[in-house]
Amino acid sequence: MKRQGRLIEEIVDLDNLYKAFYKAQKGKVFDQGVLVYREKLPENLNLLQQQIGSGSIETGNYHYFTVYDPKKRLICAAPFSQRVLHHALMNVCHDAFEKHQIENSFASRIGKGTYAALDKAREYHRHYRWFLKLDVRKYFESIDHTVLKAQLHRLFSEKHLLVMLEKIIDSYATTAQKSVPIGNLTSQYFANHYLSVADHWIKEELRIPAYVRYMDDMVLWHNDREFLLDAGHQLEEFVATELKLLFKPLCLNSPEQGLPFLGYLLFPGRVRLTQHSKRRFILKSALYDDYLQTGQWSQKEYANHAMPLVAFTEYADALEFRKIVYTPIMDKK
Repeated sequence: MKRQGRLIEEIVDLDNLYKAFYKAQKGKVFDQGVLVYREKLPENLNLLQQQIGSGSIETGNYHYFTVYDPKKRLICAAPFSQRVLHHALMNVCHDAFEKHQIENSFASRIGKGTYAALDKAREYHRHYRWFLKLDVRKYFESIDHTVLKAQLHRLFSEKHLLVMLEKIIDSYATTAQKSVPIGNLTSQYFANHYLSVADHWIKEELRIPAYVRYMDDMVLWHNDREFLLDAGHQLEEFVATELKLLFKPLCLNSPEQGLPFLGYLLFPGRVRLTQHSKRRFILKSALYDDYLQTGQWSQKEYANHAMPLVAFTEYADALEFRKIVYTPIMDKK
């Protein structure tokens, strides 16, 4: 694939920098860092333009916090000025990353997403006798800097741009030369691209007819159980050798037994919530209601949080479950 060049001019264009600012502030317009940056917006964007032009960009100085939804993760929040930088870079670099993606990679891509991945998985689930689910151990922590940089050098030809991307990569590590920070926009692109090599190998070398990936959640389908299991072992060896990644234990089963995928259990004719998703819904529903009742949230804030939570359960056959959860809450009002 032809490498992308001559992108710096587009990145430092003021229209792109303003666009990056408005993207970075989305949902955070009242955060202190955003307010301070906005007070001197033209000056700050001019400074960013100079930093990108010279390559002397700021990296690091992350703010760390832990979330437990859906599992324990250490989130690294970059200063707001760096979030603007990340958007400025990815606004322009997006197309180069996108061109390397296969059709059935669904994370961090425009027009894709969780429900598109689920729809495609359900389609395959109805037509094949076996599935193989694979999940990378500690994926973001395991991404190797040397491998990632080599991938980017095959994607971009502009040395100036590569130096900046490498500075962002080097700004964080949990072990020597490994890991990208969960929370950075650039990390989403890096992580999604990192496994795209495996995507092409699965489709072009293993010739798997049915395959879906959402970040590091990978599912393969086939009518031949032994063929699928052998493909899984070959893939284990490939990602260990080429990408320095390890899978969790392989999950091989028939669709009738249920495929755990993105918080749901998929069956050929129905979708159920996993037990973890049910617990999450119950706990968050109670928490959101408490915030509303105690005045910590307005009705609008409550709706903004509760509606996506309910929408998640509506994809599954979960009407009776929602009634059971919401009846006690409504009885209190």
